[in-house]
Amino acid sequence: MRIPFDSFTLSAVVEELRAFVGGKVQSVRQPSDFEVCIGIYAGGGEGMLLLNSHPVFSRVHFITKRPSNQAQPPVFCMTLRARLEGARLIAVNQIQHDRILELTFESPVGESRLIAELMGKHSNLILVDQADRILSAAKWVGRTKSSRPIQPNSHYELPPVLSKGTAAPMSPFLTKLMAATEGELPSEFAPVLSPGNGAYPISVAALGLTEFPRASISVALEQHYDLAIPRAETDSLRASTLSQLRRLSLAKEVALSELRQAEEAGGKASGWQRLGELVLAYGAREPEGASSLKAWDYDGTELEVKLDPELDFKSNANRYFEKAKKAKGRMGIVRDQIERVERDYLGILELISFVENETRLDRLRELERTAIEKRWINLQVVPAANKVDRPYQGHRVRELSAPGGYTVLFGENAESNDYLTLRVAKPNDLWLHVRGATSAHVVIATRNQPDRVQLETILFAAKVAVLNSTSKHASYVPVDYTLKKYVRRPKGAAKGAAVYTHEKTVHVDMP
Repeated sequence: MRIPFDSFTLSAVVEELRAFVGGKVQSVRQPSDFEVCIGIYAGGGEGMLLLNSHPVFSRVHFITKRPSNQAQPPVFCMTLRARLEGARLIAVNQIQHDRILELTFESPVGESRLIAELMGKHSNLILVDQADRILSAAKWVGRTKSSRPIQPNSHYELPPVLSKGTAAPMSPFLTKLMAATEGELPSEFAPVLSPGNGAYPISVAALGLTEFPRASISVALEQHYDLAIPRAETDSLRASTLSQLRRLSLAKEVALSELRQAEEAGGKASGWQRLGELVLAYGAREPEGASSLKAWDYDGTELEVKLDPELDFKSNANRYFEKAKKAKGRMGIVRDQIERVERDYLGILELISFVENETRLDRLRELERTAIEKRWINLQVVPAANKVDRPYQGHRVRELSAPGGYTVLFGENAESNDYLTLRVAKPNDLWLHVRGATSAHVVIATRNQPDRVQLETILFAAKVAVLNSTSKHASYVPVDYTLKKYVRRPKGAAKGAAVYTHEKTVHVDMP
């Protein structure tokens, strides 16, 4: 059972804080965007007060560890220092017994109030002057996002839920606790820590929770959040990493299935070659317009071979020969892709297993870095949910895994080629095209380091260009490559048209 930081808990912190009224602000620190720490000297000692506006972990309490500063203090921190350092804390108030704390400070520049609104995702820290003019805030809230905007120099108003001036209702947790104790609450605070659940100003044993007494509510809260926040970060990082890795593993499964289907089709090349030979051997005896012919295979087996009745027997034979040649030509690249995708797939499954079983935050971060280095976690690879089914805005752009760990992209039609070249490719990506022929635009994503791309990768991409060109059946094909920044579409030209300069040429020897 999660114990919340509710208005009752805040009232215990307020009681502790009142011992510091009259104290002097020694320091102001802002360790993160969500939290501010104020050092207050009173009664011969300094207390370090933490005010946190995190949407999940919003809270206020004293801490024992001196926090670090950001390298560059945010504007909010600098404003607090200008108004509060050297000032005296003159009042501590909990507004309408709700989760709003008001600290009033007095200094030579005038009276200032720091207001901590501890209301979940709406939490905020706001500094106002004695005229209720907003001087600064941890989070600015625009007029389009709230009926109560938080903007510089605007007038501060209480949240709408408190604007009527009525006291806040008890939190559901306190209501449940009172029901369990039949409404008998202790007259004084006696803070406890319930490991794994939270901290509270009074005993929670009536709810069946294990608890340990603590010297103050601040000590109990600090000990709880010192464990709870890293645990939550660990759970969040694990869930996020697993979500992306599992989505990618599914994509690899689909890719492997498609590649194996292509491999299976390629394995039929010899069969299509044989059918073409049989059509040549027996086709002359068939009448024009026949939709099939009977032939005898080399082992004497009788076969029925399908024909296109619109074509003569020689053209029908050539159709089978073309299918055989195309299937054979793609076998090398398909098998290469299967090997790479399968290696990635097994690696992803292994990493998923490590992430599932890891409980340490530092080790999870190492595993996340490993996934990023291998490009298994990438915003472009794992698009937003509403774009999963329409990558590249619906354009038919395909991705392949190339030697060296590079990604090769190519367009499947003129419009996709145009989109790939003009919208997707970056200036220092390598761009390839078959010389003197119609071909797909092919791009090697170089990560802005084109000089590091090896010849093996360029030849791989060049072969992709040839296989998606009108020269795919030629035996020795020249392919030009250049940086994408040297490629443009001529004014008024059709989509997919391109001119380029600074090119180099490689030759692809097709089987």
